[in-house]
Amino acid sequence: MQSTRQQKICRLIQQDMSDIFVREMKPILGNSLITVTSVTITSDLSIARVFVSIFPIGGVTVDQVMAAIKANTADLRRRLGMREGKQLRIIPTLEFILDDTLDYKEHIEELLKQ
Repeated sequence: MQSTRQQKICRLIQQDMSDIFVREMKPILGNSLITVTSVTITSDLSIARVFVSIFPIGGVTVDQVMAAIKANTADLRRRLGMREGKQLRIIPTLEFILDDTLDYKEHIEELLKQ
């Protein structure tokens, strides 16, 4: 169970990471559609797990986009720190996790149709 403070920080990180992916990371990640579905943070606010959903566009795969995100984790943390430096004492370490709930949902629907 997350505290109110953790929930606020999660929402804040989710909004800012979504904005960073849309506005600032287009040259690095290409035209792929990246959605931050949820964020969880540890109780000591040191690690934030960012769940992303990726829709690849332009001949790239989900694995390539995820590898590019993980390769640029330090830059993403720096960009987040520039936005949140006044509100958070320590910017959490970011862990990006591929959210495959939509794929799982489609798989379940296919099984139910059979």
